[in-house]
Amino acid sequence: MTRLFLFFLVILASAPSAAQQPAPILLRPARVFDGVDPRPHAGWTVLVRGDRIEAVGPNVAVPAGARVVELPNTTLMPGMIEGHSHLFLHPYNETSWDDQVLKEPESLRTARAVNHARATLMAGFTTVRDLGTEGAGYADVGLKQAIEQGLIPGPRMLIATRALVATGSYGPKSADPLFTAKGAEEADGPDLVTAARRQIGAGADVVKLYGDYRWRAGEESRPTYSEAELRAVVEAAHAAGRTVSVHASTPEGMRRAIVAGADTIEHGNGGTPEIFRLMRERNVALCPTLAATDSISRYRGWNGRAPEPAAVTEKRASFSAALAARVPMCMGGDVGVYAHGDNAREMELMAGYGMRPADVLIAATSGNARLFRLSDRLGAVKPGLLADLVAVEGDPTADLSAVRAVRLVMKNGEIVRQR
Repeated sequence: MTRLFLFFLVILASAPSAAQQPAPILLRPARVFDGVDPRPHAGWTVLVRGDRIEAVGPNVAVPAGARVVELPNTTLMPGMIEGHSHLFLHPYNETSWDDQVLKEPESLRTARAVNHARATLMAGFTTVRDLGTEGAGYADVGLKQAIEQGLIPGPRMLIATRALVATGSYGPKSADPLFTAKGAEEADGPDLVTAARRQIGAGADVVKLYGDYRWRAGEESRPTYSEAELRAVVEAAHAAGRTVSVHASTPEGMRRAIVAGADTIEHGNGGTPEIFRLMRERNVALCPTLAATDSISRYRGWNGRAPEPAAVTEKRASFSAALAARVPMCMGGDVGVYAHGDNAREMELMAGYGMRPADVLIAATSGNARLFRLSDRLGAVKPGLLADLVAVEGDPTADLSAVRAVRLVMKNGEIVRQR
């Protein structure tokens, strides 16, 4: 009896007391955009307890001891999800991609990535899908762990580690025939599935492949992997519970990835109406990366006015065709080509190229959560989901640039930014 009594004393002593538990937080904005309904809800409040959303609506009771955070003239919305990021890259007008991959030591690139992660979170993006370290090996695994362990501030990360390319098709290129690609892992045929499994075992949440690319500098992109190779990787990745992302800009490269079962196509620059109809039929999403094309064009001297460079015109046309075909749309800008923390640039371009602001917001919240298999945890302001929330000044469904005016960022129920 004495031992049993002592056992219960130990259990009671180790259990957190009410005083130790964080007080619930009631967020009181002007309106709530819930990530699903395109119309914001005026007068709603959101109650957060611990790391979860407990209640949402117009008449949420304020519990005793709750902390009330007044957010006048703001819209509260789900934490945004960046769909195509490279935290180990920085803008190409600072340092070219080749020089970043070849000349910057991994330690320097990791230090930069720490700052990039913080900037992303402070901009209201509480989750990122990071599609390859571009020569920094498995450094994204450690960065993700450091964020999860609370050592550094940053978004929740879905990572692709090294990514996969066909032998000889990627870069950086060298005149030395013995020089092999450093920007991703080369693998072909049966070895491709082995490489994908190796990356999954090392920490990859998503398998990233380059379905087309240039074989030599100055050439146009051409399909690299066969449909059979892509299908084998998709089967292996899906069996392991991972999604598959395929870089593809040519119609044939896109077609092969679509029929092979890829979950998302990245870029899609040369997509045709027929290809986009196929994407819609197969429920394959497009991550258009409009901001990458826009940024690179500006680095090359374009001032943003007419006449547009051919690459920008092609991007507008392909995005318009994808919208017309009602392709599922991922919000992801290939950030790293341009500055981290400027993630809203892609959203503004999506709206500027013809997408309704509310639909852009849905793509950046519940849409990306669905595509990345996170809907049971993230993407909506809904009881039971993780309390990843952002308050912005004004109404972003009326003026999308409001997402840049961040007043509050909450991740896992903790306020990490407030002004």
